Amino acid sequence: MKIYKTNEDVIKDIKNGVLAIEGDVIFECSISIPASIIVTAGNINAWNINALNITALDIKAWNITAWDITARNINAGDILYYAFCCVYQNIKCLSIKAKRTPSKEPICLEGKLEIKEDEKVEELTLSEVCKQLGKNVKIIK
Repeated sequence: MKIYKTNEDVIKDIKNGVLAIEGDVIFECSISIPASIIVTAGNINAWNINALNITALDIKAWNITAWDITARNINAGDILYYAFCCVYQNIKCLSIKAKRTPSKEPICLEGKLEIKEDEKVEELTLSEVCKQLGKNVKIIK
């Protein structure tokens, strides 16, 4: 498994405009590269991806911005694609839209497109959390 810690590490592996990865890859940084990403026999796990083209089996990311995306499954926060987004199985995301007109709607050949609800975060005080956990805690200020 390849792990990238910085965008500069990613750029070092680009050859002829392509970041070619064999196997699984984890990006522990946001990436913005002027290249295509091709992952053979592997998966992509990342927070933010900004690339020209992405081809992979499974993509798990928070935000994706790309010209074209081809994958088996995509599970992401927000997806912004240039003209075409196609997956073999499923797309799960908070939002998905094309950057240009004309463009094609996302295609799920054997699955479905699911727009997830944004997770609501409940704000609690420390004493409320302790009460929910069934703990008696004295908070000293």
